[in-house]
Amino acid sequence: MAKFRVGFATALLGALVCLLGAVPVHAAEIPTRPGPAQSDAGAAIRYSKDNPGSAPPGVNDFSCRPGPEHPAPVVLVHGSDGSAYSNWAGLSPKLKAAGFCLFALNYGRKAGTDHFGMQPMTVGAHELAEFVDDVLSTTGADEVDIVGHSQGATVARYYIKELGGAAEVDRWIGLASPSYGGTFFGIATAVVSLPGGTQLIEGFGSEALAEQVEGSEFLTRLNSGGDTVPGVEYTTIGTRYDEVIQPYTNVELRDPGATNIIVQDLCPLDQTGHFNLPYDSFTQQLVLNTLDPAHAAVPPCTVVPLGTGIAGVIIASNS
Repeated sequence: MAKFRVGFATALLGALVCLLGAVPVHAAEIPTRPGPAQSDAGAAIRYSKDNPGSAPPGVNDFSCRPGPEHPAPVVLVHGSDGSAYSNWAGLSPKLKAAGFCLFALNYGRKAGTDHFGMQPMTVGAHELAEFVDDVLSTTGADEVDIVGHSQGATVARYYIKELGGAAEVDRWIGLASPSYGGTFFGIATAVVSLPGGTQLIEGFGSEALAEQVEGSEFLTRLNSGGDTVPGVEYTTIGTRYDEVIQPYTNVELRDPGATNIIVQDLCPLDQTGHFNLPYDSFTQQLVLNTLDPAHAAVPPCTVVPLGTGIAGVIIASNS
């Protein structure tokens, strides 16, 4: 059951949005300009930089109404210094073709820039909570399913556990989720051990990046008392070759009942990494299977070389 939001003004706005199929007026970071499908993260980043405000194919159609086969709209949550388009331009066409209503926001904008996922994760979680309320009031659905990549997965977990999102979320799927943080090949943990090290990471990267380091105060608080919430189905999908989260097992949730999948345990040929995971066809089918287990299909297990997509991401991010 979804949380019931009271207040005449909010109810009236929700009714108008529902009738008109319009984007909620207060949500400034909802991309609505349709962009093309992409097959790799580097191409998506380049397009997103050249076309700010682009939406992944099939996303943020506020006239979409979930049908009985897929009653929960799917909310896609991007990662650090990413965007709805750069993260999801490969997966969204497949989800749309499968009949899902899809929604995504750009959260955590760094002031004066077009960089998202940069603010503390509590900021992103509050923006996500507001966005989910908009999606539910517009579509008439009771709950959403959430797919988050990297930071986006943890932002969604915070929303579920700390902001009442458990009443509004049926499934949570984390791709390369920093559930217990990353060491960044030992560099980040070494830096934060120094006086002023956390502030150095915040200045070089962002506050959200510092919160994703293994042992951070944010993750310690979030995981205390259990890292899941009853009533929500949790699935993580990770890779042994994660370029950000080491040890790679830190993507896994530790509460009973959570499903933890490592791609190479099912397909050793696929050596995809952190940034390529949302564009990996094997992973994409795992997401589809988790969202719709009644129509699950065997994912295509093909060779994906180590380091696939990294050069494109680096070039696109620094061009």
